[in-house]
Amino acid sequence: MTWRVSSCFVTLAVLFLWRVEEVAEACSCAPAHPQQMVCSADVVIRAKVVGAQEVDTGNILYGHSIKEIKYDIKQIKMFKGPNQEFDAIYTAITSSVCGVTLETDGTEYLITGELNAEGKLHISLCEFGMPWEDLSDTQKTSLIQRYEMGCECKIIPCSSIPCTISGPMDCLWTDWVVERTVTGEQAKHYACIKRSDDSCAWYRGAAPPKKDFLDTEDP
Repeated sequence: MTWRVSSCFVTLAVLFLWRVEEVAEACSCAPAHPQQMVCSADVVIRAKVVGAQEVDTGNILYGHSIKEIKYDIKQIKMFKGPNQEFDAIYTAITSSVCGVTLETDGTEYLITGELNAEGKLHISLCEFGMPWEDLSDTQKTSLIQRYEMGCECKIIPCSSIPCTISGPMDCLWTDWVVERTVTGEQAKHYACIKRSDDSCAWYRGAAPPKKDFLDTEDP
């Protein structure tokens, strides 16, 4: 009887520790404006996804090989990155560790990602992996130059009122408090751009503003 109680205790302890580890490894990403994702990425490309397969990462955990998803792509255009063409992107195997699920039927995506030490392009849920046709006209045109003009600016997300900024180089991002979404007007139609006096402000693209606080037009 004593052995069975001890065995049950050890089993429960192992299950508890496994659950804690699983929760600790769950994916968590802070909301980010598309401009922030572009500015912080190593690579920004437009690409068509044409295939997927599980591959080994070369790492071992608890005696098991760690796998990831390799997406085969056809690069259409590079907006940011090294002078090379990528034919694959990699992501974690599940969303719980920030893995991204992409359609492999030839859907075109805007992809922002990071390069590892081996030069492999990785994408996670904390980055941009949106179908190209779902982007607004402003987002598409901003990839060429406009987002880059504001990479020195700081976009401050506002999750509840009152919202404050700390300096002239801050742009207050209020999509969540106004529209309860992080894909609202500012995300779709505005870029935070550095001005000649070194301050930063929101500028709109093709779409007209729908909020009173967005009243600055492109110069």
